[in-house]
Amino acid sequence: MGMFDKLIANLKAEKKTIVFTEGSDARILTAADRLLKEGLMGVILCGNVDEVKAAAAAGNFNIDGAEILDPATYPEMDALVAQMVELRKGKMTEEEVRAALAKSNYFGTMLVKAGKADALLGGATYSTADTVRPALQIIKTKKGSNLVSSSFILFREKDGKEEKIAMGDCAINLGYTDRLDKDGNVVLSAARQLAEVAVETARTADFFGIDPKVAVLSFSTYGSGKGGTVQLSHDAVIEARKLDPELVIDGEFQFDAAVSAEVAKTKCPDSKVAGQANTFIFPLIEAGNIGYKIAQRLGGYEAYGPILQGLNAPINDLSRGCNADEVYKMAIITAGMA
Repeated sequence: MGMFDKLIANLKAEKKTIVFTEGSDARILTAADRLLKEGLMGVILCGNVDEVKAAAAAGNFNIDGAEILDPATYPEMDALVAQMVELRKGKMTEEEVRAALAKSNYFGTMLVKAGKADALLGGATYSTADTVRPALQIIKTKKGSNLVSSSFILFREKDGKEEKIAMGDCAINLGYTDRLDKDGNVVLSAARQLAEVAVETARTADFFGIDPKVAVLSFSTYGSGKGGTVQLSHDAVIEARKLDPELVIDGEFQFDAAVSAEVAKTKCPDSKVAGQANTFIFPLIEAGNIGYKIAQRLGGYEAYGPILQGLNAPINDLSRGCNADEVYKMAIITAGMA
């Protein structure tokens, strides 16, 4: 639990409020009970009041300190509708907005937008898309960000020491292709998109106490291979350095060159990252998703995420296979980012 100590201390010093979109889920209620008991944050549970209370009673969870909000009976719904209609001007009618806000994923996101909560955690039953879509439409990407991405923080204790690494993007962006305007001109290159993932993942790493040394990965080191993602990863390093000249980033690297000092001496002896990387950027979601799960299952790391990046407020997504302890820890992470 060492990596959470600072987050917990900050939350106790400056209390935040988190909204859970699936208020009657037993895993959410277990985590909410614990968070309230420990005084870590205010809790809003979305759902039918009677159903949430019945589920809490059935599991013997104490949620007396939580606020239960039902979109069907929320007294300020008209104000939320008006605010969202303005946000979605020309894209959604009032009728469509009202129908969307009847669902707790949209309702919870609007509670964050309206300042009723500082952060949101969803996805215990909703898909990733159903968590990200309202965030994109309502919270929107922060200035300078062109896409939402994700990272995982991986943590383990080895030989009495804490080891932390970051990996991105393992959950949101399937791949990267140039975005074109109607005339076929490139308005956002694939390399720039991957560079944004690298910069945002480095910021997330830094938030969790990792001094980021960023390796952009491929199956090639400094041009040893051709085709596939090699050029994308190479160009992303160049673009990332433009976005953040202070960022310690290099590549493209094969994974062994990124982490093994011995291999780095042979393949890229002058690199400031090779052989000591702790923040890894994958050029495709397949590689990222497989990579973090290998680290988790074979490397003995605990994996926290996906942590969404590039949004104006902390909105995070749970795996539908999550357990109550993971909900508890992701709530601390999400509220801690507020």
